[in-house]
Amino acid sequence: MASEHYFSEDPDSARHERTLSVELAGSRVSLQTLSGTFSPEGLDRGTAALLRHVPPPRGQTMVDVGCGWGPLALTMAMMAPEARVYAVDVNSRALEACASNATALGLSSIEVFSPDQWQEHSPAPGAIDTLWSNPPIRIGKPALHELLRTWLDRLAPEGEAWLVVSKSLGAESLLRWLNTEHGGAFYATREARDKGFWILRVTRQAD
Repeated sequence: MASEHYFSEDPDSARHERTLSVELAGSRVSLQTLSGTFSPEGLDRGTAALLRHVPPPRGQTMVDVGCGWGPLALTMAMMAPEARVYAVDVNSRALEACASNATALGLSSIEVFSPDQWQEHSPAPGAIDTLWSNPPIRIGKPALHELLRTWLDRLAPEGEAWLVVSKSLGAESLLRWLNTEHGGAFYATREARDKGFWILRVTRQAD
């Protein structure tokens, strides 16, 4: 798969389905992936690192930004069945795969959205209690900063975001940026290091 496809809206690569056996939220599940999405061969190392260290999700409104075929969104829904989980991605095949996996696991609390659809159907601004993301670092720093700025602004006052970023792809500089963006409106910390990945927690600064 060409790397550019996973953050394309409509991948033009040949369509292939793959069945994976993956452990999520302590359960072994069978899931489907599609070519032209992020890491269709299996759970990528960054997402696996985040899942090893992130605490249980809190609140009633949860978001997986850059959901791919859904490991983070599925995990949140499995761990917090009463919450509403929104899986967001620009890639149409990713949304299709994530929705299919949610249905296969009986997770009716998951809704899949493109960023544009979020604008039309999302909950009220400032309503996200928990945000998990393995953000698409390779889209470039300006686009990445704009993506994170947009979603962090949607956190609830007590909400928190958990991100995983490779140290070799700029985790340290991203941590500095998170702590200076919006005049210091957010507070970011490195909560763990795992095989070259940094696990970052972001919250709003207290007034």
